[in-house]
Amino acid sequence: MFSGVLPNALTIAGSDSGGGAGIQADLKTFASLGVYGTSVITALTAQNGLGVTGIHAPEPEFVVRQLKAVLDGFPIHAAKTGMLFSAEIIEALAAELGADFPLVVDPVCVSTSGHALIKEDAVAVMKEKLFPLAALVTPNKPETEVLTGIKLTDVKAVEEAGKRLLDMGAKAVLIKGGHFEERPILVTDWFFDGAGNMEPLRQPHVETPNSHGTGCTLSAAITAYLAKKQPLIVAVKKAQEFLNCALRNSYAPGKGIGPVHHLATIEQLKR
Repeated sequence: MFSGVLPNALTIAGSDSGGGAGIQADLKTFASLGVYGTSVITALTAQNGLGVTGIHAPEPEFVVRQLKAVLDGFPIHAAKTGMLFSAEIIEALAAELGADFPLVVDPVCVSTSGHALIKEDAVAVMKEKLFPLAALVTPNKPETEVLTGIKLTDVKAVEEAGKRLLDMGAKAVLIKGGHFEERPILVTDWFFDGAGNMEPLRQPHVETPNSHGTGCTLSAAITAYLAKKQPLIVAVKKAQEFLNCALRNSYAPGKGIGPVHHLATIEQLKR
């Protein structure tokens, strides 16, 4: 019988009915890494590997009620945000989130299949209200370009964008490199610390069509390691390794784009 105490992590994100991204990916990642997962659902999506066919968001007041229930019932050691959908939901959440635990903000804008997952007017509110609360912001290339207005054509542009995101209030930034090149040998994520120092963090490229949930999984893994009291840069590097393993073992359980395999590390340990 398990007699230890797991750290608690929180995901504030949308639900993916296909199970590969969002709340479902986050909770699978937390469990795989030995962290107890709690959740606040900001939106319901009707989706599978073929795409998103609908989004339904609860009232902001109910999103906050979920958050208060979690914070009243559990000591949270780290949290992340994913799909937040509307300006009203972001404003309501930001008013309740403080500095009691590190917060990873994954500024989800578009699904893997290309469906918008946030209202247009919510982007500015996210930058104003949420980024100053973030221990880390984790945009991919398209999200970085939307957030900063900088076209990421070279390393110099990446450096400028990272510093601009820091100027918005984030304490650190990870610009994810999965969208930068076709068929690279290595994929580079760019980490910026609070002083604006840029460090390239590389992992082997994994050639797979099944990449649904990569961003959610990476930010959830970072959150899990932060909940386990790992320093931020260590949490990021360990999360990269976790995601790389999940990508190497990705598969399609149904039609369309399949998810990364969140339980791959556990299966490897069993073998």
